[in-house]
Amino acid sequence: MIDKHILKLRARDDIGAEEETAIRGAVKDVVRLPADSVVVRAFEPMDYSTILVSGLACRQKDLRDGRRQITELHVAGDFTDLHSFTLKYLEHDIATLSDCRFAIVPHDRLREITERFPHLARVYWFATNLDAAIHREWSVSLGRRSALARMAHLFCELYVRLDLVELTHDGGYDLPLTQAELADTLGMTAVHANRTLQELRSLAHVEFARGRVSISDFDALKRVAEFNPAYLYLDRRAR
Repeated sequence: MIDKHILKLRARDDIGAEEETAIRGAVKDVVRLPADSVVVRAFEPMDYSTILVSGLACRQKDLRDGRRQITELHVAGDFTDLHSFTLKYLEHDIATLSDCRFAIVPHDRLREITERFPHLARVYWFATNLDAAIHREWSVSLGRRSALARMAHLFCELYVRLDLVELTHDGGYDLPLTQAELADTLGMTAVHANRTLQELRSLAHVEFARGRVSISDFDALKRVAEFNPAYLYLDRRAR
């Protein structure tokens, strides 16, 4: 049930058979949630973390006037809230953007496997550091990149992250977002997002329609975004 998670870990590190068995055994349950559900609510005490098994989820912060900022997108294989293991609550919500399945991993089981397997403790420490690196890159996008480069950068990042877990095909990937949700991700209005999509389509040969991103010239898209995937730390780690 957590094959994508294991695939993601093994893309960057060696995970032994005994370690894999321990990770799989840490899962207590799998739950299904429809789109637009709050999975974890901000400031509520937590004694478990969740692995996204399938679907698209996000971290988000709501403002009093009803606006929201999506601060990260999560794809299958991601631990959406591993940091709650040490923080014990989140200061943001985890929400679904499509129908999703989540594996529930109690914190006492996480504690057991990280104490029993020091290598896995380092693997999951790396995972939280990787999340932080992605957040920093998104901060640069929101603060300094143009709307065009910001959108192109997001499409590039998602292609790399989804390709890592074998969820790209025919030069693109499924992205079940509305234009309004895309706008919330990029910190712009829906009208601005629509105009930016049209401009990006003409410059970088990328389409976003009916829940799918189709890229006919990835190099052109990378040039528009000035995309350097080094922040995703794709090289295999030394044990």
